[in-house]
Amino acid sequence: MPRNWLMKSEPEVYSIHDLRRDGRTGWEGVRNYQARNFLRDDVRPGDRVLFYHSNASPPGVAGLARVARAGYPDPTARDPDSEYYDPKASEADPRWFTVDIEFQEAFPALVSLGDLRATPGLEKMLVINKSRLSVQPVTDAEYDIVVRLGRGAAPG
Repeated sequence: MPRNWLMKSEPEVYSIHDLRRDGRTGWEGVRNYQARNFLRDDVRPGDRVLFYHSNASPPGVAGLARVARAGYPDPTARDPDSEYYDPKASEADPRWFTVDIEFQEAFPALVSLGDLRATPGLEKMLVINKSRLSVQPVTDAEYDIVVRLGRGAAPG
């Protein structure tokens, strides 16, 4: 059974439209240990992703993706030219992980953080409870509600 995730990206860095153009990308540059653990240990191919535009005005869910490849060492951690370089990362101890995601759908309009906060059934969703994690689990019910909102349907 696929799991559901919310993955955050700043739209100026990488947006749902960039993913639509590219078709598939590595979700690299995650430098939080809890999010790293999700990528390394829990995220699997076929898992569903709410693609969230963070640090935007307004922030919110912009579309859907699917995990195409399970966690593997993030190559940017060992690249001294990358902004995500970590001198402590090595082949034996990569420290940081990434997954590949593939484009599924861009919503006609952003489901804003305000919309998420105002929607019954999403009260416990991590993103509206000030979680700063760039990768966070989402329940099946939360995922379904957000998808209905994103497609312009009533949440119920």
